[in-house]
Amino acid sequence: MDEPLKARTKRGSIGARWWSRRFIDLLESFADKGRLSRGRTYARKGQVFGLRVAPYEVTAQVRGSAPEPYEVALGIDAIDADGWRAVERELASRAVFRARLLAGEMPPEIEWVFAELGLSLFPGSASDLHLMCDCPDWGDPCKHAAAVLYLLAEAFDDDPFLILQWNGRGREQLLAALRRGTETGPDPLAIEDEPLTAAGFWTPPSGMAHLRDRPAAPPVPPGFVLQVAAPPPVKIRRRALTDVLAPVYEALAEGGGEAD
Repeated sequence: MDEPLKARTKRGSIGARWWSRRFIDLLESFADKGRLSRGRTYARKGQVFGLRVAPYEVTAQVRGSAPEPYEVALGIDAIDADGWRAVERELASRAVFRARLLAGEMPPEIEWVFAELGLSLFPGSASDLHLMCDCPDWGDPCKHAAAVLYLLAEAFDDDPFLILQWNGRGREQLLAALRRGTETGPDPLAIEDEPLTAAGFWTPPSGMAHLRDRPAAPPVPPGFVLQVAAPPPVKIRRRALTDVLAPVYEALAEGGGEAD
């Protein structure tokens, strides 16, 4: 039999990293507070064991008042294959996301990527969670399911990729897709070479050299910084500091940078 799991936090909130706190904050926003409290007690007493995270379902056993432990399953709605392909393309196209995920990190902004595609990384309401327990309590969640949810959050602390595993994409499968995107995607720094011929010798340059031929940016108007910056709470002879400085900027612009 598996060793019982016991929550590391003895009091207060459970979940130490941003992703586990996000999960718990959402859970506590819609679930029954009383049953969640009893679930935390079960989690801290070590009454949960056999926690397993699989695509779309988490399973565990919880010891309660009955002689045999209760069987608990936590389900979420599936992100289908097309949805995951869209997520992988988006993550692979963003160098920062790709680099951090390949390094084993979970960037906070990853939740936005899912949201932009109409997908959800975390359950946001009671209807997004499908909780099953063979205990006689009809609560949603019952205290046994609540205990598993809290220990699941601590498992997310240890391995953030379990969040993606629960949503249907394992670590290795996702990282392999990101590596393929790195190998097959266009190199944003690549410059196409052109053969040097006499016919094209006097033509305008290509590649990065054409950047030198761009027209100069329009000049910044005098006192522009005074217009965009927040005015300081300073007055000179009851006049705002910006009103006093504006003629000085105009004089400097007319004098080519020299002032009397």
